[in-house]
Amino acid sequence: MSTPTETAAPTTAAFTAAWQEWHAAHERHRADPHGFLAVTHLHWLGHSHRPGGAAAPLDGVPGTWSVENDVVTVVLGPGESLLRDGHELNPDGAGATVTFGPIAERDGLDLKAGDAVVELAKRGGEYIVRPRHPGNPLLNEYRGTPAYAPDASFAVNGTFVPFAVLRPTTVGAAVEGIQHVYEAPGELHFTLASQDLVLTAFNGHAPGTLSVLFTDATSGKTTYAANRSLTVTPEADGSVVLDFNRAVNLPCAYTDLATCPLPPAENRLSVAIEAGERIPYERQEQQ
Repeated sequence: MSTPTETAAPTTAAFTAAWQEWHAAHERHRADPHGFLAVTHLHWLGHSHRPGGAAAPLDGVPGTWSVENDVVTVVLGPGESLLRDGHELNPDGAGATVTFGPIAERDGLDLKAGDAVVELAKRGGEYIVRPRHPGNPLLNEYRGTPAYAPDASFAVNGTFVPFAVLRPTTVGAAVEGIQHVYEAPGELHFTLASQDLVLTAFNGHAPGTLSVLFTDATSGKTTYAANRSLTVTPEADGSVVLDFNRAVNLPCAYTDLATCPLPPAENRLSVAIEAGERIPYERQEQQ
């Protein structure tokens, strides 16, 4: 296996322009009217959060909700409306009982209630309900995310080294008391600041991509303390570019209503990666 090499190319106008275009697109996605900045509540349906699993109404959401045997039940009262894929679940308005599930871990579905989207998902083995209202002040007052100026010396060459078999990896979460389990396909080997480094990688959202959760010596100082994320795309021969200028914050950097995973212990780097997104303004004002 070849040894990863460190790049130190000067920042060019083309590199900067490409980063600015990418970051602008990422900001537009983050400010979606029903994105995570629109979340107003985080409701847990499981027995550990609700004694006896009793059915109950939820703030910001129509209906009375409960879960039993991996199935979520919603009782809609007269006049209450909830849509799935554009279809009204209380069609005559007189009231209806609907069920959802089972839902796989880290999966979910979106329902519609007026101008809000209601996310029903499973996290840490339990069901959550998160209404997303486009009028949420966190969204409407969003000013963008500060970031380091793009620097090509933080775009380094590396090598993806797959494991012989997928490696189950348990990590903590931004919400106390739950854990996430990922099947890691391998590691990324690279050199940065004259140090040989290794990061455990998880499968990314898009086919062929890998996602890396990490912290570094800037975490809690100029970048968000809990985590940042980087998406990379290995070539067929395992070569890969880790462009830390494109390291981004997860939802938990902006809101306490997120269940983001934390990096595995081996992904807590000692080097300072002064690249990518910094602490959001919303968190800076809380420090």
